[in-house]
Amino acid sequence: MKTIGQKIKYLRYQRGMSQGDVAKRIDISILALSKIENGITDINLSKLERIAALFEMSIIQLITLEDVKQDPPQHMTELETANRLLMDHEAEIIDLQKKIIELFEALRHSKTA
Repeated sequence: MKTIGQKIKYLRYQRGMSQGDVAKRIDISILALSKIENGITDINLSKLERIAALFEMSIIQLITLEDVKQDPPQHMTELETANRLLMDHEAEIIDLQKKIIELFEALRHSKTA
């Protein structure tokens, strides 16, 4: 039996979504999603509900999804995979840049106060 993380990864590939797409829609980091997909971190019920809703299925359907292949579909080339990974990292960098700007602004305001 495949893990819930492998099932989530399969559904994501099946819908042509990147980790960044899914992570953003369920409001977690790309790293957290990657850890779930790879079985490093267990998934809590709240995240499971959001993932099931994203894939338009119930939690029961998600949990009982038949064993699926772990590998991406054949049509996804190495270049497409690399491009998706690059987009995921770019989104993560943008989020970090926003946080840096917010921290800089907070620091600047605290010095003037």
